[in-house]
Amino acid sequence: MDMPRSAPRLPWSAYRPPGWGVERIIGTVMMVAAPLTARAVPTAGAWAAMGCGVAGWFAFLLIERRRPVAALTVLGIAAVVTAQAVAATGDGTGVIMVCVALTGLATHTRPSLGTIMAVTGLVLGSAALGGLLRGLPLSAVAEDASVLLIVVVLALVRRDYRVKAEHSQTLLEREEHARREHARAAALDERARIARELHDILAHALGSLAIQLEVADALLTERRDVDAALPRVRRARRLAVEGLTEARHAVAALRDDAPPLPEALSQLVAEHADGGANPVRITVDGTPRPLPADAAVSLIRTGREALTNAARHAPGAAVTVVVAYLAGSVRLSVRNTPDGRPAEPSGPRGYGLTGMAERVALAGGTFAAGADADGWLVTVEVPG
Repeated sequence: MDMPRSAPRLPWSAYRPPGWGVERIIGTVMMVAAPLTARAVPTAGAWAAMGCGVAGWFAFLLIERRRPVAALTVLGIAAVVTAQAVAATGDGTGVIMVCVALTGLATHTRPSLGTIMAVTGLVLGSAALGGLLRGLPLSAVAEDASVLLIVVVLALVRRDYRVKAEHSQTLLEREEHARREHARAAALDERARIARELHDILAHALGSLAIQLEVADALLTERRDVDAALPRVRRARRLAVEGLTEARHAVAALRDDAPPLPEALSQLVAEHADGGANPVRITVDGTPRPLPADAAVSLIRTGREALTNAARHAPGAAVTVVVAYLAGSVRLSVRNTPDGRPAEPSGPRGYGLTGMAERVALAGGTFAAGADADGWLVTVEVPG
């Protein structure tokens, strides 16, 4: 039996939200263009801080897919170092570069919210320290900090959208995986039901066939009685054909290709009556409706087995088949009169009754069989 397989892991690109590549391109352009278009001449320290920011950004882009944790760590460090250029440039160049780095960090779904806020706090502290060391007024430092905070808040809003998008993608993938597993389980269940029905049908048919052939072999080898053996051979051939026909009907019913239950039972009754073993009458009470495949098969198989037992144990007795469509269930009753029926044998019930009870139980129904004042009664009720 195949073991259940886990859901296939999607590549990183499958979880990228729409516009991810465009954002990276815009960020790269801004990160490169900002230092090149600075109005004031940066100092050596400012050039070093901005160079660290550009290098950290490109390192982030290069290793983001393969090693996201390392890429985000590099980007966070680059943002903290680049914050030193906020006060050194004095024309907003450093602010732009830090905003790009913080946006890349804050919109990413991998780091936690606490990590993002911690890095943001370090960036603000680094920018404020650089501004105070260079003698900037507190208002200018607060203005730069406000811009950085607003950018981080907007990036977090974007991040929330991405988290929800990834969560929805994961749920859809799990739902699809569950649907495939459900279909696979249903297919395995259908195979098991078909195998069980074929086993019961073929065991019954082959057992009867073996008995007929053994009798024919004894008549031919011991008595040389061809006339007596010929009916046995013909009976064996008829049993083989009936077994194959019954197997086809069972498979068709399990695949929902069988005719409606009243039609199938009427055909079964007609075939039994043509054999001359018992006169049979069928009655349908209520409005017929479709039934689950396992319920229909259990009723048909029980009806066939009950008629076979009537022919074997009560030849010539009248048989009545009643199909009653109740609220939420269907009941099948097969009764034969005591005319010609021998006394009930002592000892345990035969395999036929046991097999019927097991089959009905698998369909979620109830089974009862026994003698009463009016003869022998077999009753089956299944949900449907």
